[in-house]
Amino acid sequence: MRVVVVGASGNVGTAVLRALDREPAVTSVVGVARRVPRADGSSTVAYPHSAAEWVRVDLTDTADAVVRGLDEAFLGADAVIHLAWAPPSAKNSSQARRLNLDGSRAVADAVVRGGVPHLVLGSTSGVYSPGPEDGSPVTEEWPRRGVPTSAYAVQKAAVERMFDEIADTHPRLVVTRVRPALMLQREAGAELGRYFLGSLGTRALRLAARRAPEGALLPAVPAPDGLRLQVMHTDDAAEAYRAVVVGRHPGAFNLAPEGWLTGDDLADLLAGGRKVAVAPDLARRGLSIASRLRLAPIDVGWYDMARADVVLDASRARELLHWAPVHDPREVLRETVEGVIAGTGAGSPPLLG
Repeated sequence: MRVVVVGASGNVGTAVLRALDREPAVTSVVGVARRVPRADGSSTVAYPHSAAEWVRVDLTDTADAVVRGLDEAFLGADAVIHLAWAPPSAKNSSQARRLNLDGSRAVADAVVRGGVPHLVLGSTSGVYSPGPEDGSPVTEEWPRRGVPTSAYAVQKAAVERMFDEIADTHPRLVVTRVRPALMLQREAGAELGRYFLGSLGTRALRLAARRAPEGALLPAVPAPDGLRLQVMHTDDAAEAYRAVVVGRHPGAFNLAPEGWLTGDDLADLLAGGRKVAVAPDLARRGLSIASRLRLAPIDVGWYDMARADVVLDASRARELLHWAPVHDPREVLRETVEGVIAGTGAGSPPLLG
């Protein structure tokens, strides 16, 4: 089985390479990225990027260049996993839109053009409309309108609709949508810090870490009331991608651990129980101001998406993929924050900065 991973050099793509390399049914892997591990497109010596052939494709390039690059990469493929997406800190909204929407269309068109039998979309829990008032977990049938103020959520939902139409138009093509909760790992610390905190926020986090009491990473954790986070290791998500590809499973799959972490949990994990309560409206206003002043790399839509309080029910993945996360969410969160503070990265340009 030959599998192509578009966006193979980032947080999720790197973990997917590890999972595919462990799968006997997968005989070859092609990594597609704008910034490949080496400028000439050859694989690097570092694992897991050494396990893939590399093709450089910039999905925001001219249409002819994108077609040529994707057609080369998809030749003989049994499955294509599409993970490429603009980073949350992208300041050029038009370029991000070109990558996210036009780039996704180009990937889908190349899959159809090349006769690839299976297309897998790396989607997100953010495609869902705000969760139910009773706080119960949502299944894959929950409405998918995203959060209107979040460009990330709106564009992910738009790409899902695009892939729905492709599935309807090409019934022989298996189309899968993977909707994971927050995916973290220590090796993505530098990337996550750069994308979500920026240089100023990362420096502030490191200064705060120096003042943390013994045994804690931070002196205190600010947490809005009612916060609920589902966190999992990126390797756990990658195992689901592997199972989807090998079993050629169609449809949508939520990926998440059972339960969630609250603000109190975050304080216990990171700051020895010390929490600074923050009013939700005040937190939103602060992020909005920081974003407008270019002090924060993300916009307020990310906060609104977190406050949509969508908790995933991953029963379908557990039943059909025989999937379950093996990493403790609490340990995953702590090691990731350690990675952000240390600036940890591994093996590819996006992860290393």
